[in-house]
Amino acid sequence: MPGEFELIARHFSGLTPVRPDVALSVGDDAALLTPPSGQELVATVDSLVEGVHFFADCPPAALGHKALAVNLSDLAAMGARPAWVLLALALPGVDDVWLTAFSDGFGALARTCGVSLVGGDTCRGPLTVTVTALGFVPQGQALRRGGAQVDDAVYVSGEVGAAGLAVRARRGSLELPPLLATHAAQRLDYPQPRVALGLALRGLASAAIDISDGLLADLGHLCLASGVGARLDAARLPLPAGALQLSSCEALISAGDDYELCFTVPPDHESALAAAARTVGCPIACVGHIEATPGVRLIGADGVARLPVLAGHDHFR
Repeated sequence: MPGEFELIARHFSGLTPVRPDVALSVGDDAALLTPPSGQELVATVDSLVEGVHFFADCPPAALGHKALAVNLSDLAAMGARPAWVLLALALPGVDDVWLTAFSDGFGALARTCGVSLVGGDTCRGPLTVTVTALGFVPQGQALRRGGAQVDDAVYVSGEVGAAGLAVRARRGSLELPPLLATHAAQRLDYPQPRVALGLALRGLASAAIDISDGLLADLGHLCLASGVGARLDAARLPLPAGALQLSSCEALISAGDDYELCFTVPPDHESALAAAARTVGCPIACVGHIEATPGVRLIGADGVARLPVLAGHDHFR
């Protein structure tokens, strides 16, 4: 069985691109990094724990991809350009086949997004993957949760709700038709961080957040930070085809794991936003508006706005 340092050398050395702003990378006590002049450093960290964030039978390549993707999604929500990542792995044992697939998934996304793996840690323990991602944004241009104003439009990228359907299907509480099952599994296992859209939102969006705990919960966080409320129009939500035949709208948008962006845009920026979204090739949908009354209300098919009963994911609720 390989030791810790042989494991790192075998599976993670040379895995990601070499960046000129990395003065010292894997192999020392810490990395030496050189942020560009005039930029602010943006940092985020997420842990994925077996049985909490992913199922025991999750394909290792998918887990490697997702562990990085959820962090890059946080950077995207800040309008940051990703640059460097650190990876900490707690492993119950050394499985070369599993590690090869995991590193393949992690490395493929890292190369696509141009980020360098610059350090980390390995230890024995229950399977847990922790990634710290670092990026940068021009000083004063970071997107934040606070900043939404009354009459701003509320947008979401991509599609919401499919990952939550996949979770319910894997738990055995819901049976999905084959095509939807395949689509939902892909959305759960291989979320696509909206890095290019996040960069394009600088100067256009008044506030932004990534959707990790469900649209209802995360829009609620944005509204709370901004001191406002919001109305969502159920008819305008980008839901998976056929999903409403299997689940309520409220359940779909209270489920987590979408890793799309939710953001608010002033009326005079909406035409520029449409052009920016086309340029980066990311679908977006206007799903509601910001209003003064606190809370998030959902407008149903009857045109009545109601406070949702369901809440998003909360580790300790």
